Amino acid sequence: MEVINWKGILEALLFAAGDEGLSVKQIASVLEITEYQATDIVESLKEEYVSDVRGIQVVEIAGVYQMTTKKEHSDYLKKLVETSSTQGLSQAALETLAIIAYKQPITRAEIDEIRGVKTERPIHTLVTKVLIKEVGRAEGSGRAYLYGTTKEFLDYFGLNSIDELPPLADNSDDDGFESGEADLFFEKFQQTIE
Repeated sequence: MEVINWKGILEALLFAAGDEGLSVKQIASVLEITEYQATDIVESLKEEYVSDVRGIQVVEIAGVYQMTTKKEHSDYLKKLVETSSTQGLSQAALETLAIIAYKQPITRAEIDEIRGVKTERPIHTLVTKVLIKEVGRAEGSGRAYLYGTTKEFLDYFGLNSIDELPPLADNSDDDGFESGEADLFFEKFQQTIE
């Protein structure tokens, strides 16, 4: 008889779900078990995190379970956030930010297509620095997240509105990003960051 590591699977599911979390009903559906069994597994995992000396915990917020960091480690988390926010943006993050600023709202797949490479990490960096945010969901299958800039983006770069972005040269061969038409924009980013 096969032994299934339900807690390990649940842990992976909660990690993958991130801030959205999972309801007992969703957990039961994915694991193909009853909601009662799902609740038992969640409670058992929660107890393990409480009893072990770990930095994360499983909590229920607004009817969904999610993994969070423990409050007693908040001082170290603040240091991490402060340290990472003082670092400048990489070229990949700058390019991704420029694409989002000019093309918003836009999906990650559309950004990947324009850049020609995966943009998961740059998007994560920009979300962490609160320069972009999820502004909705695209229509169609998958309902991908749409990204747009934030008020903090405008403040950070001294803009009153998105309309103050430097204009891109009109180039019928491409959209301007591959050919370097956004150089003026990147220069302004570099000057602001350094």
